[in-house]
Amino acid sequence: MFIKRLRVLAGLSGLALAMAGCAVGPSYQRPDVDMPAAFKEATLSPEAAQHWKAAQPADALERGQWWAIFQDAALDDLERRAMDANQNLKAAAARVEQARALQRDARSDRFPTVDVGIGPTRQRASNASQGLSQDAENSPVTLWRAQAGVSYEADLFGRVAAGVDAATANTEQSAALFQSVRLALQADVAQAYFRIRRLDAEQTLFERTVALRSKTLELVQQRYDAGEISELDLARARTELSSARSQSLAIKRERAAAEHALAILLGEPPSAFAMAEHPLDRVTAQIPAGLPSSLLERRPDIAAAERAMAAANARVGAAKAAFFPRLTLTGAFGYESSSLGDLFDWSSRAFLLGPLVGTALSLPIFDGGRRAAGLDNAQARYEEDVANYRQTVLQAFQEVEDGLSGLRILSEQTGVQDEAVRSAERAAQLSRIQYREGSVAYLDVIDADRAVLQQRQAAVRLDGERAHVAVDLIRAIGGGWDTAAMAMQ
Repeated sequence: MFIKRLRVLAGLSGLALAMAGCAVGPSYQRPDVDMPAAFKEATLSPEAAQHWKAAQPADALERGQWWAIFQDAALDDLERRAMDANQNLKAAAARVEQARALQRDARSDRFPTVDVGIGPTRQRASNASQGLSQDAENSPVTLWRAQAGVSYEADLFGRVAAGVDAATANTEQSAALFQSVRLALQADVAQAYFRIRRLDAEQTLFERTVALRSKTLELVQQRYDAGEISELDLARARTELSSARSQSLAIKRERAAAEHALAILLGEPPSAFAMAEHPLDRVTAQIPAGLPSSLLERRPDIAAAERAMAAANARVGAAKAAFFPRLTLTGAFGYESSSLGDLFDWSSRAFLLGPLVGTALSLPIFDGGRRAAGLDNAQARYEEDVANYRQTVLQAFQEVEDGLSGLRILSEQTGVQDEAVRSAERAAQLSRIQYREGSVAYLDVIDADRAVLQQRQAAVRLDGERAHVAVDLIRAIGGGWDTAAMAMQ
């Protein structure tokens, strides 16, 4: 009898080996996307573009300290502190660990499970099952068991393999999303830093304006005291001075809020963080965009979308495998006895080959369309992920083009704005001279002074916008380059 059972087990195992590898899931291929040969707005030479590293987004890959191109020690320190303490980044890292644990869980299905147990059962079999008369004596018995059980599902049609593939792709997606969060954090820190420095530049501008208008008020006061002008000019001078002071306070309020936001990015309480005032210098870094095809490798959000497709494709395979038989091999070996004292005697040994309940080979025949619905859902999820992937690629192309065009146009706009500042300063200088000579009214001086302030403030804000767009472009092309090969212009 034992030999026959072994032959049955060997037959089932041979069948499992013969059918193993008959995976029914679709093989995965990355969908094609419409990709231009070059960015429309790219103006750098191919040699400059080659300095950019094609970085594969992965959790263990060092993507480079791209912010070093700005050559700012304070920014370097802030980026380091953010990488060490930002809570959103830590949460993203925890999600990667969760995905890795789920991947290990899926891989465990490739191996048999072994468990051991010991304990008693109290049972009474029916008289009919034992061939006894209805009134025959039939007392309940206690049966002690100590045994080890083994169970293994032969992956005949790739259900387990598909689950492992899906979990692996999900892990890689999680790692890519971690890189996306990391890159976004680095960009947010840089932009918050440049915003504060731009506000410092505006604050410096208003402090100089307040000082200039204070001197102007002194001059107007002297002329009023001498009876050369009316009180109207004096009132206007005081109004302009108070207006400049009010705008200066508004800049301070905005800077305080920006500083608090930066503290949160660094993982620090706002009350414990302060940044020294440092007016923004004009950012002139040249940023090569590389080729559009390299975005598919560099951008972590594109990598995450592609890995989501791979996981969805694997789940389609698992849904198809549900239509085919499942073979589960089970066995148990141990001891059983009606007395605990005799449990481990040689005569108490027992074994079981095959399931206690059900069958080793099972194939569902009718389930009301559940498996078909599961397959349709998996295929629809895959189509959704394909569309999301292509949309992510298109969005990436748009962001790069926006960054390139923004820097190009801002460079031209800055030159025009510098000319506007020079013209306004010259007009203000002439108006003061003419006012001292009495050839123009004080209102003309006020208008010229306002124009100077407006044009200078516009120039400062353009510098801040230029730094902001530069960081946006770096983020759009995925970050990570050889900073030693780059140079400030």
